[in-house]
Amino acid sequence: MADTGHWDRPRGIAARAGSWSARHRWAAVGGWVLLVVLALAVGSMAGRVDVADSEQVPGESGRVSKILDDAGIDEAAGETVLIQAKNGGLTANDPAFREAVDAVLDGVRDTGRVTAVQSPYATKAFSADRRSALVRFEMRGDPEQAADRVQPVLDAVAEAQDRHQALRIEEFGDASGQKAFDDAFGDDFTQAEYSALPVALGILLIAFGALVAALLPVALAMTAFLATSGLVAVVSHWVHMSDTANSVMLLVGLAVGVDYCLFYLRREREERAAGRDAGTALRIAAATSGRAILVSGVTVIVAMAGMLFTGIAEFKAMGLATLMVVAVAMVGSVTVLPALLSLLGERVEKGRMPFLARAKRRSNGESRVWRAVLGPVLRRPKLSLALAGGALIAVAVPAVGMNTANLTLDQEFGDRLPVVVAYHHIDEAFPGGPDPARVAVTADDIDAAPVRDAIARFRAEAVAKGASEGPVEVTFHRKQNLAVIEVPLIGGSDEDKAERSLNVLRNEVRPATLGTVDGVAAPIGGSTASSKDFNDKLGSAITPVFAFVVVFAFLLMLMSFRSLTIAVTSIVLNLLSVGAAYGILTAVFQHGWGAGLVGAEGVGAIVSWLPLFLFVILFGLSMDYHVFVVSRIREARLAGRTTKDAVVHGVVTTAGVVTSAAVIMVAVFAIFGTLSMQSMKQMGVGLAAAVLIDATVIRGVLLPAAMTLLGERNWYLPKWLRWLPDLTHDEPAPPQRPTVPVGAPWAPDADDRPRHARV
Repeated sequence: MADTGHWDRPRGIAARAGSWSARHRWAAVGGWVLLVVLALAVGSMAGRVDVADSEQVPGESGRVSKILDDAGIDEAAGETVLIQAKNGGLTANDPAFREAVDAVLDGVRDTGRVTAVQSPYATKAFSADRRSALVRFEMRGDPEQAADRVQPVLDAVAEAQDRHQALRIEEFGDASGQKAFDDAFGDDFTQAEYSALPVALGILLIAFGALVAALLPVALAMTAFLATSGLVAVVSHWVHMSDTANSVMLLVGLAVGVDYCLFYLRREREERAAGRDAGTALRIAAATSGRAILVSGVTVIVAMAGMLFTGIAEFKAMGLATLMVVAVAMVGSVTVLPALLSLLGERVEKGRMPFLARAKRRSNGESRVWRAVLGPVLRRPKLSLALAGGALIAVAVPAVGMNTANLTLDQEFGDRLPVVVAYHHIDEAFPGGPDPARVAVTADDIDAAPVRDAIARFRAEAVAKGASEGPVEVTFHRKQNLAVIEVPLIGGSDEDKAERSLNVLRNEVRPATLGTVDGVAAPIGGSTASSKDFNDKLGSAITPVFAFVVVFAFLLMLMSFRSLTIAVTSIVLNLLSVGAAYGILTAVFQHGWGAGLVGAEGVGAIVSWLPLFLFVILFGLSMDYHVFVVSRIREARLAGRTTKDAVVHGVVTTAGVVTSAAVIMVAVFAIFGTLSMQSMKQMGVGLAAAVLIDATVIRGVLLPAAMTLLGERNWYLPKWLRWLPDLTHDEPAPPQRPTVPVGAPWAPDADDRPRHARV
């Protein structure tokens, strides 16, 4: 009969939850299914509220959007069609040129979807050489939905191009640009979503050697994502959500859901392989891996919560959505998973792949590869620590010069999209024209002489000071005491030059003109301003978010392992992996070193939201592995092994699950590295590189080398910290003998356990 020892008496939340679920398995499974169905139903009825344009960016840009929203002014989606002579041929004076302009005007009007159509012959919208002209118009209806209605207009412009081959006729604007972005973004994520699940399932099949066991993690991850989707829809009425947040939620939900199931399943299988009966094996898995899942999950949730402190709506949406999916996956892992394993019993091995199953049995729960790696690492821990640590620091060095920016359309897509090409052609002929700065001027009386005089001086000074080449246009909304000034910025698509022009407007032109009139407010927005304000806000949020995540992760490690040393080393190792990921991103995407190897381009910048996003995600996901490995090391140490033997035992018995989990995450993240958008490539490469480094160099070399060097100091907790809450009480008592012999001497004497663990 299998030895059960103290495992029959569940201790701790995870053990009690697993024990209850195993005894009430149909109630647990039914409750989970009911949760998913109810969450989806309630979410569908509530509907998701997305982040509004006025919430998207902070600073002056956000104030411009809010002023216009509060005034009830819905800025129509503006569109521009460029008619341009090819190779210096026709001019606006030629009949053929006028005929092309008329064809565009008639074509877009006939769609019935546009209004305020302006002929260049009326507005004088010609380039200096009169070889380029602009037809401007606005989309009818809700500007938020304009991208869905612009296709007939694009077709009309394409038809005009077909009939006038001597001219270049191209369209760019709010609706056409958004449609191109949405199509590319949607296609990218559809491709990623369709690829991620089969890839994860295939790797799990290799990891477990059985179809049913491989399906369980995917099923849990996807049901957790579906349930969270419904819950997020309800929460979005208070904290608005977005498509980006939904996609990130899927990515993280799949990653942690699969990880947590792997932790649980592998331990349960290991205990059964060691001769324990199914019930005891399940209780051991609940008490050990279940506890690791809870500690890891709470740590990930804390990391994700850091995004809430940025003050940026998109980050708040991503942070809340991801912490919710982690919480749901965590709860499912310690409740419905043990119930399913109890129901399935030996049937969890159904669909067994003979060759893979034999290989799993021969491995006896250990990783031969990692045992071979650990040999030289533990023989020369100082050298291993110096080489691996030095290599990661060297990889991280390029991050010192990281340049962040909101990527322009051409940086994001290159010349693959017609709207990007059109944007460049318009910007060359009419610098700053496609994307002007927008000034929202408010006053008690917008028609007062001092106000009108200040607006006139602002228009003149914007050109005189070199911020714009004009024309600077003003639209008065007298009923709302509001004027909107549009200023084409010199620099256009050149972000640096455009930002310098913006700074001239904000810091020189505005104070000398509009700033001299009492009661006048004039925030300046627009695309360039939005990018700058977003980066400024993000820059100010980095320090508090980093501090919050690091401090709370440190405290959780301290309370969960009752060791100051482990808490410090966990933070240092995680920071090393994040730094290395930053260095790789900077080298590949900013400097272009090896960019061709990942199908990318050196675009000169890292998308501004990515460093903070990567830090939070990676810090959370890295803690998954760290908690799992260190929990197993600590369990072996409590059972009487020496620290060095415990390190070997912990690493080799967890290496299989860590490797499998890492391979899945690297594969899924690498899919994003194959997408067409540069920002998605950057995210995919950054996440994949960091997880790969974390699961190999960090967990396989640096962690065991550091713990071996530290020896008994690993378990050090100073007296002045012993007042902290003790989360180790959730741990089970160690078994009476080691389950998996790894050649270490067994020492059951309680006095050989770490001092803080003695009773």
